[in-house]
Order: sequence, then C-alpha cells, then structure tokens
Amino acid sequence: MTLPIAAEAAQNPLLPNWDEFIIGTVVFLIVFGLLGKLLLPRITKTLAEREDAIEGGINRAENAQKEAADLREQYRAQLAEAAREASRQREAAREEGAQIVAEMREQAQAEARRIVDAAQAQIAAERQQALQSLRAEVGSLATELASRIVGESLADTARQGRMIDRFLAEIDNGTGTAASTSAPAGSGR
Repeated sequence: MTLPIAAEAAQNPLLPNWDEFIIGTVVFLIVFGLLGKLLLPRITKTLAEREDAIEGGINRAENAQKEAADLREQYRAQLAEAAREASRQREAAREEGAQIVAEMREQAQAEARRIVDAAQAQIAAERQQALQSLRAEVGSLATELASRIVGESLADTARQGRMIDRFLAEIDNGTGTAASTSAPAGSGR
C-alpha cells in the first residue's frame, strides 16, 4: 500500500516528499536555532544601540532646544537691560544738558548784570563829570555875566566861588529868577 501513496505522491506535485520534508525541517530548526543563538543577540544589541542613539539624539536635541531657549531668554533680558541702561543714560545726559544750559543762562545773566552795572557806573561817572564841567562853565559864564552887569571885575576867586555855588543852588532849587536879583546883592554893594 505504500506503493500506491508513493506513486500517487509522484503524480501529485502538492504532496511533499517525506524524506525531504523531514531533512528540510531538521535543517531549518538547526539553522533557526543557530541564528537565534548567535545572530539574534547581535541584532537585538544593534537595535538597542540604534534605539538608544535615536532616543539620545532626541534627548540631546530637546536639551539643546531648551538651552537655546534659555540663552535666547538671557539675551532678551540682557538686551532689555541694555535698553533700560541706554534710556537711563539718555535721561541723565538730557538732565545734564539742561543743567549746563541753566548754568550757562545764569552765567550769561550774571555777565549781563555785570555789564549793565558797569555801564551804569560809567554813565554815572560821565554824568558827574559832565555836571562838574557844566557847573564850571556855568559858573564862569555867570561870573562874566555878573561882572558885566555890575561893571567891575569879579576876579576874586573866593567871592567868585561863593557866588557860583549860590547861583547853582538856586538853579537846583528852581528859583532861577531869584538868582538874577540876588547876584547884585551878593556883589558887595
């Protein structure tokens, strides 16, 4: 009976040859066992290393991003501080400029006051000098006029000085008419 099955197997290509099937199975199990014992740990190790490398790379990338974000925040803080410092320095410079302008204005006003005071003093001195010159000239004219009116010389300097002083005092007091009447009376007549 075995013959008809073998004959039948030779005829049917779907049915395996049992000797080949058993040898193929044993060889498969040996190769599979060797691969499992020798290559599988290496493959597992390589895959684990790759997984660690990938995860480590991701962790390193996340850490690098976190450090970059921290550095960016530090730079922003430093930039903001630099902007605040620049603003403080601008404000200080503005205040210093205003103070310098105020000081210069005060100096200019003091210089102007000094110049005005000096000019007023000079004007007062020139006025006083002009008054003295005018008094002397008016006195000489008054003496000459009085001597013409009286008809005699008023060359006596003491008498001339008293008459000039009296005449100018009357002019200062606003009694110019009294001067013309008092001049002959003061002449000694």
